[in-house]
Amino acid sequence: MIKSGKSHDAFTATFLNLILLIQAIMVIYPIAFTISSAFSKSNSLSSSALVPFIYPKSPSGESMGPSLYQFKRLFTESMYGYWYLNTLKIAVMNTLITVFVCSTAGYIFSRFKFPLKKPIMASMIILQMFPSFIGMVATYVILMRINALNTHWGLVLVYTTGSIPYNTWLMKGYYDTVSKDIAEAAYVDGCTPFSTYIRIIIPTVKPQLIFLTLTSFTGPWMDFIFPKLILRSEDKKTLAVGLYEMINGRSADKFTMFAAGALLVAVPFIIIFMAGQKQLLVSLAGTSGKE
Repeated sequence: MIKSGKSHDAFTATFLNLILLIQAIMVIYPIAFTISSAFSKSNSLSSSALVPFIYPKSPSGESMGPSLYQFKRLFTESMYGYWYLNTLKIAVMNTLITVFVCSTAGYIFSRFKFPLKKPIMASMIILQMFPSFIGMVATYVILMRINALNTHWGLVLVYTTGSIPYNTWLMKGYYDTVSKDIAEAAYVDGCTPFSTYIRIIIPTVKPQLIFLTLTSFTGPWMDFIFPKLILRSEDKKTLAVGLYEMINGRSADKFTMFAAGALLVAVPFIIIFMAGQKQLLVSLAGTSGKE
């Protein structure tokens, strides 16, 4: 019976490891294939090998990779540099406004009592129940009335206003986990409510602020619908719109260049996640009240 139990445990462990290996391959393979295609000399994915980083030879016998050729094409045959800077500017503006507004509003809802507090909070929950696409026509009309179409600040306005309800509730829930005794002790020492908020509360909720910063920064990089709706000029487009239109035509010689562009998108993500990894883990663990 003991041997049977050991063999059963070994079979279970092998089966689970096999499942994890298959899942890892399913996640890693597309990323590896994209990286391999980005460094290929070929302009077509049809000539790329199914096994990443194994580059086939051309009919003349010349090696097809690895090479920086696609990155050179990216900056010479398209307006990728403009798209990249536009997206970075929009992401930074969205992050600064969202973090300031939502962290302040969340603290007000968590710590202060005022008329219509509960109806306002309830209305924010109701707003989150409806998809943002429902208000696209109204959004377009409003931006047209205030001359915000084809402008970056108009797109930032859409992003920030759309994220305020959820992120305000997110920050309020985190402020609720912070003991009120900390603020009361600061008041005894002579701090004003504003100085207590800046010097005591903000450092305490730093992990959640890092999380809010990450989510606010990454959102504009991946959004396609609203930039496509609002932006028209070629020099004002974001990466999502520009890269899509790059491969949307009948030409099939830009997919490897698209892979190079997609690879460069990951650079700011990697930097910001590595910089805030520790605080992000603390936020996800929900340990602010225990610090």
